[in-house]
Amino acid sequence: MTTVNTYITFKGNCEEAFNFYKAAFGAEFSYVGRFKDMPQEDPNCKVDESELNNIMHISLPIGNTTLMGSDAGGEWASKITEGNNFAVSINTDTKAEADRLFDELSKNGQVAMPMNKTFWDSYFGMFTDQFGINWMISFDPNQKENNQKE
Repeated sequence: MTTVNTYITFKGNCEEAFNFYKAAFGAEFSYVGRFKDMPQEDPNCKVDESELNNIMHISLPIGNTTLMGSDAGGEWASKITEGNNFAVSINTDTKAEADRLFDELSKNGQVAMPMNKTFWDSYFGMFTDQFGINWMISFDPNQKENNQKE
């Protein structure tokens, strides 16, 4: 089943914000990853040493949804404007559905990251649609396998 969640990007205070949300919702994080956890040998994953402890990705399950977030770093930080620092995140059941939604929703928009396999093993892409809304599309084949085992 395709799910839709909210993804918020911060300018270095993601952990503080998510601890606040965690307390408010009485929930527990399902994932916390820092930039220092990325494969630093990959030239696309280079992060300034001062940002290594910042949040690369965090997930907070709330009911049937998940609030997700990260800190923006490097060149991305200058593009963050409070109030426009969120994206609609879609997780699909198939790679084909991820491609279809990416192609349809990004028409006349601006692609920031084409659909491709990532170091965290998801098939993932990002874009801003023609109406200025930020989107993230993801297919995680490992998640599908885990769901089928349950």
